[in-house]
This record gives sequence, C-alpha cells and structure tokens, in this order.
Amino acid sequence: MTASPANAAVNTADLYDERGEELNSISLQFQSLGGHTHFSGTVRTVRCLEDNALVKSILATPGKGAVLVVDGGGSLRTALMGDLIAASAVANGWAGVVINGAIRDREAIAELPLGVKALGSNPRKSAKAGAGETDVDVLIDGVTIRAGATIWCDPDGILVER
Repeated sequence: MTASPANAAVNTADLYDERGEELNSISLQFQSLGGHTHFSGTVRTVRCLEDNALVKSILATPGKGAVLVVDGGGSLRTALMGDLIAASAVANGWAGVVINGAIRDREAIAELPLGVKALGSNPRKSAKAGAGETDVDVLIDGVTIRAGATIWCDPDGILVER
C-alpha cells in the first residue's frame, strides 16, 4: 500500500489490521488538534527543545503533502507551533504536523485544513535561536521515526512504517 493523498481518510485500525508488523504504533496519547483528523504522508523530522525556529523555517518550504514530525522532547513548557506557522504549513502544501510537545492558538489551528497532533497546548512562546536538527531519526515513545518513511494519523493514533 502506498501513502494516501492528504485528503483521503485512512483509518489506522484498518491499516494496522492489513499491514500489522510492517508498522509501528505510537502508544503515547497525542491530541488531534487540527482541522483534518485523518492525515498521512512522507515524514520530515525536526528535533528541538523549546525552540521553534527550525519548525517555522521548514514549514515555510514546499511540503508536497509531507508530514513534519517534531520531537520536542515531550516538553509542554513552550509552544513549538502557533496559528501563523500552521497557516504557513497550509499555504505551503503540508499534510500535517506531529509535535511531541505543545502548540498554541489551538482554536485557530482547529479551523485550518491541516492535520495536527500534539501533546497539548501552552500560550508561552518558544525560543527562536534555531537550536536543533533536521531530517534526523527521532525517537518518540520508543518508536524510531525516520525522514522519508510514511506516517498515518487519525483519532485512534499514529502508525509509522518500520
């Protein structure tokens, strides 16, 4: 099975039944916070802690239906994405963003045609120094997520190609 277009709803439960051990399931309970509840695509990654400059710069580039996976270390102390960065992601053709951390402006983000999974929200802005790494393997909830893999997200959870 190939990655589905961002507008096609793929149910993760059905996909897991079909593909099983070809997929890793992230058991961490992310919240669905964007306007699209079902989204999938090729993974790009960012590893950063309480600094969203790399998130902003990547989402300002053509996404071509990709999903940005951000390993924010699970920190809820600052938001790694707000409504302006999310709107930039929409304008640049990203299917979604998965953030192991917090967002802000959650009501505005819920209105955008973008898939967003995050641990929660915090109105506090993050640093803007550009600290972090891009397109590296990230480890979230014991699951390694590699740039170039395919990811599927819906209200049931998150599946990633092994």
